[in-house]
Formats: sequence, C-alpha cells, structure tokens
Amino acid sequence: QVQLVESGGGLVQAGGSLRLSCAASGSIASINTMGWYRQAPGKQRELVADITRGSNTNYADSVKGRFTISRDNAKNTVYLQMNSLKPEDTAVYYCTYRRMGALTPNYWGQGTQVTVSS
Repeated sequence: QVQLVESGGGLVQAGGSLRLSCAASGSIASINTMGWYRQAPGKQRELVADITRGSNTNYADSVKGRFTISRDNAKNTVYLQMNSLKPEDTAVYYCTYRRMGALTPNYWGQGTQVTVSS
C-alpha cells in the first residue's frame, strides 16, 4: 500500500502561482512514476503532468510552459509548480503513484482544490 498526502491548494487570482506538494509513504518501489491529475466540474479527470524516478517528465499540452513538475526522491515527494494560472485551471488536483508496468495510477491522493478567479 502507498499513501499519498497532498497540500498546497487554494484560491488565487488569474496570473498567479501556486505550488502543490504530495508526500508518498508506505511500500514505495524503487521504480515508479508520480504525477498529478485534475478534474474540473462536469469534466473528465485528465493527466496534468507526471515524472519518473529518473526525472523524465510528461505534460498535458494545456499546461506546457506554465507548470513544472519535480520530485525529491529522498523525501518521496512530488511537486507541481503552477504559474500563470488561468480560470480554466480550476479543478480538484489529485496526486498519483504508478508502479513500473502499470498503464494507469495504482494509488490516488484525496485531492486538493485549486480555484483560479478571473
């Protein structure tokens, strides 16, 4: 089992920044991918960004150039720095953990609300 605890959501004006953090604990594998998904009201959950333990990254087109994902392997923590936020970034953001070979996340955090006002 892997537990994921997120922090850092909140309310920000358009153009502002927020940083999300997610700490993983439990049975952490030596090879894994951590990431962030989001779900806006009335929309499907979508991948925002993910990062392998070796720091290979993958971003949704909608956030490229504005969001940066990073991780601290010693702390089993992943971060999402979100800059130039837009109202359409408003969503619940979920931290995820995916084992090697898995096509979808094996574990999800409880979610943290990000609200961007115009």
